[in-house]
Amino acid sequence: MKIMGANLPQDERRRHDRARLIIDLYFEGHEGTGIANTRDIGVGGLYMNTQTVLPEGTMLTLRLPLGEEPLIIRGRVVYSNPGRGVGVEFDGLTDEQRARLEEAIRRASSRD
Repeated sequence: MKIMGANLPQDERRRHDRARLIIDLYFEGHEGTGIANTRDIGVGGLYMNTQTVLPEGTMLTLRLPLGEEPLIIRGRVVYSNPGRGVGVEFDGLTDEQRARLEEAIRRASSRD
């Protein structure tokens, strides 16, 4: 899946604001599992630093340690920078998942 306006600067391509929130997360998809850390996150998606090569279009299950229970979210790789990281767009967030993400983003933004 290609992002509309993929040639635009990254800040202009996003539909949702993101906050600088660095957390470790676990992911499953493509050829296995891995651990990565986020660089930024928003209710629409996140960028995660990983050396794992994840091609655009790869579906992932992400486990984010937010709150007492990990937040488990499905997402699709929409931008891949092999050996460095990937941009992930969330797929089908529930209202509860969205609320938990918004709360984590709000807390991160208030610390900046």
